[in-house]
Amino acid sequence: MPVISRGFGGSELTDSVFYADRIAIPYHPRIVVLYAGDNDLFAGKTPEIVFADFKAFAAKIHTGLPEARLIYIAIKPSPSRWKIREQIVRANALIAAECTKDSHAIFLDVYAAMLDAKGEPRPELFVADMLHMNGQGYAIWTRLLAPLLKP
Repeated sequence: MPVISRGFGGSELTDSVFYADRIAIPYHPRIVVLYAGDNDLFAGKTPEIVFADFKAFAAKIHTGLPEARLIYIAIKPSPSRWKIREQIVRANALIAAECTKDSHAIFLDVYAAMLDAKGEPRPELFVADMLHMNGQGYAIWTRLLAPLLKP
C-alpha cells in the first residue's frame, strides 16, 4: 500500500494541527495515521491540552477529508519517560474515549503491548536512548496497525 511519511522529529501535536493542510489534506488519503503527544507531555503540557490538540487535529482532518479514517497511535511507554506515565495514561484515556464517539477515528492501543509482566516498559524495544524504538518495537506497532489499514 502506498504510504506518504510526514513525520518530523521533535514535533508536538500542535505542529500536526498547524501543518495538516500541508502534510495530509492535499494528498487525499483514505487513512491518516497519527503518532503525537509524547513530546508534548514531556515538555510540560497537560493531558487535557494534548487531548484538545488531538480534537483540533481530528476536526481539521474530518473537515478536509470527510471520508478519511483517522488512526491515532497511543502514546508509547518509553523507559526514558516513565516518570510521566500518569500523564501518558490520562492523555491516552481521553483520546481513546473521544475516538469511541467518532465513527471515522480509531484509537490504536500500543501502550499495553509494550509493557512487560510487571507493567513496565520493555527496554528491549528501544535503542540506547530508551526513547526511540528499535525494530522490535516497530514490529509490535506493525502487527497492531496492519489489520486496521485494510479497506
